[in-house]
Amino acid sequence: MSDRIVPREQFEDLLLKATPFLDVRAEIEFAKGRLPTSTNIPILRDDERKLVGTCYKEKGREAAIKLGHSLVTGNSKDQRVQAWCDFAAAHANTHIYCWRGGMRSNYAQAWMSEAGTDIPLIDGGFKALRRVIMDQIEDAADRVPIIRIGGKTGTAKTPLVKAIAFSTDLEGHANHRGSSFGGRVSAVPSQIDFEHALGIDLLRKRHAHPERTLIVEDEGRRIGTSAIPQSFYDKMQQGSVALVQMPLEFRVQRIIQEYVIEMTQELQDAHPMDGWELFVNYLTQSLARVQKRLGLENYKRISALMEDALRDQGERGDTSGHEAWVTAMLKDYYDPMYDYQLKKKTNEIAFQGNYDEVLGWAHEKSQSII
Repeated sequence: MSDRIVPREQFEDLLLKATPFLDVRAEIEFAKGRLPTSTNIPILRDDERKLVGTCYKEKGREAAIKLGHSLVTGNSKDQRVQAWCDFAAAHANTHIYCWRGGMRSNYAQAWMSEAGTDIPLIDGGFKALRRVIMDQIEDAADRVPIIRIGGKTGTAKTPLVKAIAFSTDLEGHANHRGSSFGGRVSAVPSQIDFEHALGIDLLRKRHAHPERTLIVEDEGRRIGTSAIPQSFYDKMQQGSVALVQMPLEFRVQRIIQEYVIEMTQELQDAHPMDGWELFVNYLTQSLARVQKRLGLENYKRISALMEDALRDQGERGDTSGHEAWVTAMLKDYYDPMYDYQLKKKTNEIAFQGNYDEVLGWAHEKSQSII
C-alpha cells in the first residue's frame, strides 16, 4: 500500500486551503457528519457495510474482511475505483479518508494507485480531522475575546455581523434565522456539520486576522436544530453587548423583505409547481408554533391579519398587507420577550446606537489586538 499518509500537523493547512476530500465511508456515516469540501463515494454502501458489520460481530475480523472483498469485486470494484479516479482527476490535490484512516481508505488508496492514480491518505481519517476542527472552537473559546451584537428582531444584526471581517455568522452556519419564522428553503445541517462550519470559519478568520476581538450575533445556545458548543457559548456570554436600535417601521419593512418577499421567491424558485402553497404553510405553521406564548386571543387576531395579507399577496401580488401582522408580532410577542431578556443584560451593554453607529463601533473593537 502507498506510504503517502498525511499527519495531523498538516491538517490545519489542508482545511485553510479548502482541500477536496474523497470520503469513502458509507452513505449513512456521511449523512451524520461531513467536511464542507468532501464528496462521498463509498467503498461499502450502507447495505454492504451492515452485512460486514454483522459478520464481524458473529464470525470475527477475518471473516468480515473476506466478506467485504467478496462484495467489492469484479465490476462493482472497477466502477468504484473508476469513480474515485475520475473525482481525483477533476479535483486537484484530492485527499482520501474513511472513519479512522483504517482498512477502507487504505484499500481504496491502494486500488487507485494500482489504477494509476496516487493520492494522499489522512492519518486517523475523518475522526482525526474532526478533532482538529473541534480544537479550533475550544481554542477560540479559551483565547479569543468576543463582543455580541444584540437588538430587537428586524434591526439587521446579521448583516452587521457579516460586514465585519473578524466575525462569524452563527445563523449562517446553522442555516436558520434564529426565530420561530427562521426556517430556510434548504435543509438545516446536522449538528456535526454545524460544528465543522463554525470551526473551519474560526480557523480561517483567525489565520487572516490573528489576535483580534471576534464579533458575533447575540444568540441563544440553540439556533434552529443546531446547538452552539457549550464552551464557545459560555465565552460568548462573557462578552459585552453592542445594542442596535432601529425604528419600528424600518424593522417591519426589513422583516417583510426577508421573511415574505425573499422567502416567496426562494420557495417558488425551488418548487415552481407548489412554491406558493409552501410559502403559505411556512408562515401559518411558524405562527402556530408560538400560539401558546401569544395566547389564544392574540393568535386568532394575528392569524386573521396574516390570512388577509396572504390573500392580497396571492391575488394581487401586494405585500403591504403583511405590515399589520408583522407589526402586531413585534409589539405583542418579540419586543416584550426581548425587553425581558434585555433587563438581565443591562450591565453587559457596552454601546448602543443605530445600525451605522454600532457597525462603526464594532468594527473598531474588532481591530483591537488581544
